Amino acid sequence: MEKLFKLKANGTTVRTEIIAGLTTFMTMAYIIALNPNLLTNFGAEGTALWNGVFMATCIASAVGMFVMAFAANKPFAMAPGMGLNSFFAVVVANIVGMTGLTYLQSFQAALCIILIEGVIFIILSIFNIREKIVAAIPLGVRMGIAPGIGLMLMNIGLGSNVGIYAEGNGYSSPFYVMRDFFGALTPSVVKNNMGAEYSTMILTVVTMFVGLFVIVILAQKKVKGSVLIGMLIASVIYWAGEAIFLHINPFESLKTASFLPPFADMAETTLFKFSFSNLFEIGWFTVITLVITFCMIDMFDTIGTLVGTASRANMLDKDGNMPKMREALLADAVGTVAGACTGTSTVTTFVESASGVEAGGRTGLTALTTGILFLACMFIAPIAAIIPAAATSSALIYVGVLMLSGLKNVNFDDISQVLPVAIILISMPISGSIGHGIGLALISYTIIKVFTGKAKEVSVLTYVISALFLVKFFLVA
Repeated sequence: MEKLFKLKANGTTVRTEIIAGLTTFMTMAYIIALNPNLLTNFGAEGTALWNGVFMATCIASAVGMFVMAFAANKPFAMAPGMGLNSFFAVVVANIVGMTGLTYLQSFQAALCIILIEGVIFIILSIFNIREKIVAAIPLGVRMGIAPGIGLMLMNIGLGSNVGIYAEGNGYSSPFYVMRDFFGALTPSVVKNNMGAEYSTMILTVVTMFVGLFVIVILAQKKVKGSVLIGMLIASVIYWAGEAIFLHINPFESLKTASFLPPFADMAETTLFKFSFSNLFEIGWFTVITLVITFCMIDMFDTIGTLVGTASRANMLDKDGNMPKMREALLADAVGTVAGACTGTSTVTTFVESASGVEAGGRTGLTALTTGILFLACMFIAPIAAIIPAAATSSALIYVGVLMLSGLKNVNFDDISQVLPVAIILISMPISGSIGHGIGLALISYTIIKVFTGKAKEVSVLTYVISALFLVKFFLVA
């Protein structure tokens, strides 16, 4: 292990790395079930396709993380990106509407877009073009990425990650902690609207905050694995609450769960099922536009996550660059190609990697551990599924708060730094996209420099990237 991952040089141990990998896995295990849900309309397109995407999610994520571990020796985890998977589902639905093909045929056509994107990224990574794009992001903008991701993690933890839907009571939107529990709605209004789900909401909030404070207290006492311990304690509290107050057996689903990987379903529906002939029925221009859109979103989501998380772990040099950035970006590209071949949308670096970094992860052993756990989920997915969302929210909120510390490096006397950073802080959690936040920040930075007589301070590549984002926002949105 020492020879492979240089643990001593990175100030870590095998135990710390494994705990960090397990911590990262627990915070992002939701994607294993959520990704196939999103890509198959929550199972409406048939069990076989759902199982195929489920298997692809596990395999492609693991492939990306193994490349990250052995080529880049970085602790970052990968999986089909949130936002990108929703966009992929919309593209599939549009292909259905434009061509009259079945959902499965349209799905197989859309996989061609992901394959093209992945191949392009492999080429760009090999020739260091993506690394040059990272260097083109001004240092001031880069300083705002980590805090922006921090707010994004807090938004996920306090919002979508703890979604509770109440049916039949006029309450069809997901529950959000700061809106419904602490917000303007009174308890009586919420209770009347949510009905039986009101008790679940209370248990969720209590679990989440108990887990958060346990993590904070243990971290202050320098207890190793504080994030993981806090999540486990929160999980036990939630399971006990379900059993005692809601009269629900939290382990009921395990009685009838299947632990056999559905390889046959993947082979039938998604494994190397590319349909280029069906894809080009929507037209060359549309295909090219979609490829460019996927490339831009994925590229800057990945760059933002890598830079933001690496800055939190002190992995950046004095110029704000991360060693072995090319290899880290290559892992994302290889994962995306693996995803296309097995049957899922774009694989990208996950912001939840920050939880493993905070748990002490510093090398590829963390990514390797998480990747192995993803492969294991082909056999133990039902066990991963019983980890309550409230427990993972505790970790996401804690890590999000810590990442806000990056704001101390921003020069608040320089408006060309402050405005882009402020835009990042607002746009990332609202849009749910790291790439969009970076794009808006680059555009604002470029405009300020040009119209204050400092146009020469902006690199040519920054001008190009800003222009591409303008086209993306206003012409192909």
